[in-house]
Amino acid sequence: MRSGKRSFRHQSLQDNKSIQDILKAITGGIARGKVTFSDEDEKIVMRPEGLLDLKVTATQEENRNRFDIRISWQVEDDIEKKKKSLSVK
Repeated sequence: MRSGKRSFRHQSLQDNKSIQDILKAITGGIARGKVTFSDEDEKIVMRPEGLLDLKVTATQEENRNRFDIRISWQVEDDIEKKKKSLSVK
């Protein structure tokens, strides 16, 4: 059973080609069932499995454009926890 919270955050300026390479690496990792994010300071390994929740948002405001892609899922331990039945006597 897992406990605690781990996170990874990276922000940098990239050109179109670099962004494409990063997105290809992410999709390849999803296909293999293992995505590793790392930089000089941090590293996190995630194992997407089962049904994944996809959320896409896009906004345009004056000269600023943005889109976000969020993919989330629950690991089996969490799913099993939620399936436990309650017994009250």
